Amino acid sequence: MREQMTKRGIDAYIIPSADPHLSEYLPEHWQARTWLSGFDGSAGTLLVSAQFAGLWTDSRYWEQALAQLEGSEIVLMRQGQDGVPDLNDWLCSELQAGMTVGADGFTLSMRAAHDLQAALEGVSLRFSWNEKLLDNIWPDRPALPVEAVYEHEVPFVSQSRADKLALVRKQMASLGTQWHLLSSLDDIAWILNLRGADVSYNPVFLSYLLIGPEQCELFVDEAKLNPTLTEKLVAEQILIRPYNEITQGLAGLEDKVKLLIDPARTTIGICQAAASLELVEALNPSQLFKSRKTPADIQNVRKAMEADGAALCEFFAWFEQAMANGEVVTEVTIDEQINAARARQPHFVCPSFATIAGFNANGAMPHYRATPESHAVIEGNGLLLIDSGGQYLNGTTDITRVVPVGQVSDSQKADFTLVLKGMIALSRAVFPVGFPAPLLDPVARMPLWQQGLDFGHGTGHGVGYFLNVHEGPQGISHRGYLNPNTGMREGMITSNEPGLYRPGQWGIRIENLVCNVAAQESEFGRFLKFETLTLCPIDTRCIARHLLDEAEINWLNQYHEQVRNRLQPLVKGAALQWLQERTRPV
Repeated sequence: MREQMTKRGIDAYIIPSADPHLSEYLPEHWQARTWLSGFDGSAGTLLVSAQFAGLWTDSRYWEQALAQLEGSEIVLMRQGQDGVPDLNDWLCSELQAGMTVGADGFTLSMRAAHDLQAALEGVSLRFSWNEKLLDNIWPDRPALPVEAVYEHEVPFVSQSRADKLALVRKQMASLGTQWHLLSSLDDIAWILNLRGADVSYNPVFLSYLLIGPEQCELFVDEAKLNPTLTEKLVAEQILIRPYNEITQGLAGLEDKVKLLIDPARTTIGICQAAASLELVEALNPSQLFKSRKTPADIQNVRKAMEADGAALCEFFAWFEQAMANGEVVTEVTIDEQINAARARQPHFVCPSFATIAGFNANGAMPHYRATPESHAVIEGNGLLLIDSGGQYLNGTTDITRVVPVGQVSDSQKADFTLVLKGMIALSRAVFPVGFPAPLLDPVARMPLWQQGLDFGHGTGHGVGYFLNVHEGPQGISHRGYLNPNTGMREGMITSNEPGLYRPGQWGIRIENLVCNVAAQESEFGRFLKFETLTLCPIDTRCIARHLLDEAEINWLNQYHEQVRNRLQPLVKGAALQWLQERTRPV
């Protein structure tokens, strides 16, 4: 990399965790940061200069990054920690005036690129975004994925492509634009009611979508579409063009045409191909439409949650019996068994993310991943954290539970109960329609803050409908409060997942998915509340009973009663016995 930088006159080069679609989870073809650094977390940015190499990542990954960077010269930059400069500040303070910072503009959002350029120009540094240095140093770079594209159909879809396109075009017209470019894969999949498997755990496919007044152009590898689907799309005025012709497609639009783009979801590289057009910057309209699930969608999700809950009953019954029998159970075994249990359920497609099964100290790493080469055996005493989820044709699930192994200490019970108190508090929240989601964050953190405790990740993220397990625009995190598009609306599905992590000891996170539903209407306006969608017992053996008040106990007992009533018809034998035992009233 440094040899290439020297040849190109680049003094510092940025390698983000991104692809041309700014996806969170990346096809191997674009996992350059992992290939260069060895750090395989889903978020992080690598910076290489002549004398320095640093990896910026947030607190979810600090423990993992320390381990994976050990023995390299790469310095872990603990993003968000006091005294640690962010990447832009580091560049401005460490480089000399006249130096050049390089990056591949097809992996930087337009917004991030403009922010970086403004910062660099302020200290007389140059930014060169059209630098594809990896092409010369990654000879065995994986090819682009070629998985098939298929339709997401009735009864799992409640709005047609035509209806969704009409919604988007109406918003385009209100913004005075004739064309709209989409790069974000989940937006494209949602609008067109199509799904794929190009990205692990996310049922999306590599593509761009150019929406015009009367027709669309879908830029995709046509080999992924069967002839029947291609014919159907063309009949609906959705023309198919090669994936790599997106820049030509933009260049072919008439000069000065108004093009709607989302600057946070479109790369600067793509935007430069539209230099002759008048760009109108706004949130992709589909972001909000997609986040508000229809009543039919939500009913489908409820059924998916029942199937998911039944699978978890089978898994936990197996786990407890295996432990009682003295079988060797590892974190990898747990991953295998929980996926197998889900695979036996109707409409299951694949996991919604890589299972996080962390025992004791491993559970203190929020995004830990066990591998055959590095994992723990579940033995002795402690806490086992399991964060997992499934992609079903009728919904996407994401759940975290912590269960005891052997004896649980009073300190562990106290930590567990404080996290539970925060999760219950958020579950019971009532708030006005349009209330900014980030401002709900303190509701879940208050029991921890009162004890001088906290956690580094957000409390909640939006969840797709048989789409990405992380979606927006809403998110419950006080660190995101400046985002103007986070207002809560009816039909949004969000995770509720406070946590507490003690490095080297244990980690706790309790997560349910919740849906915004109408609460009440008065002279002060309309209000929303949460319907808890996830159906799985919360292990009461980890609770310090004296730390819960009566309202919290009532919530927990009512939740467990609902879980028992809805899952009992779906399980039998050991799974049914486990369900009944774990939902006994506190």
